[in-house]
Amino acid sequence: MDERALRELLEEVARGELSLDEAVEAIRHLPFEELGFAKVDHHRVLRQGFPEVVYCPGKTLEQIREIVARLIERVPNVMATRASEEIYREIQRVSPDAVYHSQARIVVARPEPRDLVGQVAIVSAGTADIPIAEEAAVTA
Repeated sequence: MDERALRELLEEVARGELSLDEAVEAIRHLPFEELGFAKVDHHRVLRQGFPEVVYCPGKTLEQIREIVARLIERVPNVMATRASEEIYREIQRVSPDAVYHSQARIVVARPEPRDLVGQVAIVSAGTADIPIAEEAAVTA
């Protein structure tokens, strides 16, 4: 849930379109949701302006899929980094419109256009740096 969605939710309560109990249920898992194997930070988007990023190494396919599924329930543009083609296919099970940036090794689940602010220069020293440079470009 981002700031816009939170404001919309509170406005619905103020207008009487949503009960207090329904609003509490909608924000019950903020800021964190415990999954047993991971603690998902749903509040990060409010604090930082971008949702939590899923770092894939060390996680099972099922864990990655579940974390991504929980995040995309609330926010768009969820990134999974250091992802393989296999991870991409697993994420597509919960986000069929996910996009895989193979050189960057990043999957973006529930992609939506976003306003770009400012400029970023990405400088690479050579061929071996291409995956990291591409990761920086997608992240920016």
